[in-house]
Amino acid sequence: MTSTDTPPLGAAEQTHGPGGAADRRRWFALAIVMTAAFMDLVDVTIVNIAIPSIQRDEGASFSQIQWITAGYALAFAAGLITGGRLGDIHGRKRVFLLGIGGFTVASALCGFAANPEMLVASRILQGGMAAMMVPQVLSIVHATFPAHERGKVFGLFGAVIGLGAVSGPLLGALLTEWNLFGLEWRPIFLINLPVGVAALILGRRFIGESRAPKALKLDLVGVALVTLALLMLLYPLTRGRELGWPLWGHLSMAGSLVVFGGLVMYERRKVARDGSPLIEMSLFRVKSFAAGIAVQTVFGVALGVFFLVWTLYMQVGLGWSALRAGLTGVPFSIAVSAAAGMSVQLLVPRFGRKVLQAGALIMAVGVLLYIWESDRYGMSIASWQMALPLVVMGAGMGFIVAPLTDAVLSEVPREHAGSASGLINTVQQMGNALGLGLVSVLFFGRIADRLTPPQVGPAFGNAFEYALGWVAAVMAAIFLLMFALPKRPAQHVEGMAEDSPADARDGGPGPVGGAAVSDPEDSRPAMTG
Repeated sequence: MTSTDTPPLGAAEQTHGPGGAADRRRWFALAIVMTAAFMDLVDVTIVNIAIPSIQRDEGASFSQIQWITAGYALAFAAGLITGGRLGDIHGRKRVFLLGIGGFTVASALCGFAANPEMLVASRILQGGMAAMMVPQVLSIVHATFPAHERGKVFGLFGAVIGLGAVSGPLLGALLTEWNLFGLEWRPIFLINLPVGVAALILGRRFIGESRAPKALKLDLVGVALVTLALLMLLYPLTRGRELGWPLWGHLSMAGSLVVFGGLVMYERRKVARDGSPLIEMSLFRVKSFAAGIAVQTVFGVALGVFFLVWTLYMQVGLGWSALRAGLTGVPFSIAVSAAAGMSVQLLVPRFGRKVLQAGALIMAVGVLLYIWESDRYGMSIASWQMALPLVVMGAGMGFIVAPLTDAVLSEVPREHAGSASGLINTVQQMGNALGLGLVSVLFFGRIADRLTPPQVGPAFGNAFEYALGWVAAVMAAIFLLMFALPKRPAQHVEGMAEDSPADARDGGPGPVGGAAVSDPEDSRPAMTG
């Protein structure tokens, strides 16, 4: 078990009994960290639905609206592993409270942003603070609750995350539509203020402090190299179309490959020097893990492309309100949650890898069906006509997101399970940021610079269909990559022993879409979507 500065609340319960004060304190602690995870997830989904309103009200360019979402994902991905290690070294409670305080301040800056540039900068800060806050959530649960209770706790956690996936778009749509106090889209960020302040005050009182007995050291050089490489790739992608694809953009994207190569060389030396690399390179010698990382990255790209172009298509192309767009997405969210639960509990134990591959094909079919309906009905397409492709896509996605982490980690050595789990969540977020960057090529690149009002709808519809064609192709590639995953994941490998060295946890829940809690013994269940 982890070492602690104060007696863990789980241990205190054994003294005071199930109805004692310590028992109440730990459930308060659980409610606080669950609220933080819920706030982070809702913040991502809530922003997507408000993007068209932000663009319209603030006069943001296409590249700026990409960075409002991609900047958050990039900062979250770059800081995720480091955030987990900071908690292991300096105390999970301390870093959690610092993260949630910073997240609340960044939300206020987003809500009061005077221009698009300030909003982008505030979103990057918000993502960095989320990277400090979110990795502590399940570490605190691990340190607070004994192993025999974690199954129940993670079940509650999965239900809360599923609720966030469904409620986020609706809440964002309602707050945007209501235009509270004439603030337009700003309440989607300002709603975090009372929640964050309450979590900060209550967290100081009810959350117990804990640290890892053998925490890994920080790798700030590795973080800097990853961030630099992604910036060199993403910035030219998002700005290239507006600037006419200048030479420096192509050189920057090519140079990012050189920086990635330098990162690999540095990480290998870092292993030999102190054994605390940002990326454990030896993991890539495990075929199933290397293929799984590729699947997570490419899947993140597909989701990054889809969610942004989908929002723009409905609200700008079809001219729908934020509320109608939010309601249209409800069948998708419900299908993801239902399929995720079914896949883990019923299907994967019986059919193994075939469930994930079926999910990729089903999602591809849903995407193709969406393209067909968009082309057939054009600007007259109705919300109910979108329900079928969205349910099919959601079911396919649910079959992937829930069992994927177990499949990827099933052949990873037990001592590296924590590092591997963190890397999975990190690359999924990096893929998401890359997908958001590619929107400028796959979507905006198909739209003329100057459109008359009657041309906007058809142009956005055609661009939407083109981008979805690429998403379908990516899902087909994911289907093929999944052949490298184990036929039947070994469930015991991901679940770490109580005193496993992997207690120095590097990963953290991801903030997008649906959720899956893989194994009660794993302190870092993966959440993707």
